[in-house]
Amino acid sequence: MKLLHLDSSVLGPHSVSRQVSAAIVDRLKQATPTLQIVYRDLTQAPLAHLSGSHLAAAQGAPAPAELGPDLAASAAVLDEFLAADIVVIGAPMYNFTIPSQLKAWIDRILVAGKTFKYGATGPEGLAGRKRVIVAISRGGYYGAATPYAAGEHLETYLRWVFGFMGVTGVEFISADGIQVGPEHREKALAGALEAATSLHAA
Repeated sequence: MKLLHLDSSVLGPHSVSRQVSAAIVDRLKQATPTLQIVYRDLTQAPLAHLSGSHLAAAQGAPAPAELGPDLAASAAVLDEFLAADIVVIGAPMYNFTIPSQLKAWIDRILVAGKTFKYGATGPEGLAGRKRVIVAISRGGYYGAATPYAAGEHLETYLRWVFGFMGVTGVEFISADGIQVGPEHREKALAGALEAATSLHAA
């Protein structure tokens, strides 16, 4: 079994999503000691955002020499994702959606012919056998019954992206209201860590 662990918070050790994603990985490692883990910090080694040159190269056009290292990095992250049985992602909400570093990673794995394909009946996901677990942190409250529900583009976006690739049962562990006040942050973090430690192993 192979696990890919990604973090995308820019806050380092102060990050709630990093603490929760680490707890998820620890829980799965305890349950399966032979689990092979690959870790990628998307803020320490950020991927470049897509450009016209990237898209042209993807369509078969000659790539300029200076794009070579970036295309190699793109292939590496796609290979990591394809090889993983489990993917654990630390994803904080920044300005109502995912960090740009995580978006850059998604742009490298959402690839026609690799993680999805178009057929006679429309798109078909090719990554449906993976288990995806996302540790999310949000400064406020964005549940369906809240006034800010329409502004939630983190969980909804990731659920759609991985669903498009065939992963219909994405699991979310969330810490909400962490910017409301210290007591809210502590309660949210404690609840998320408890959920991580009780996560089912299979």
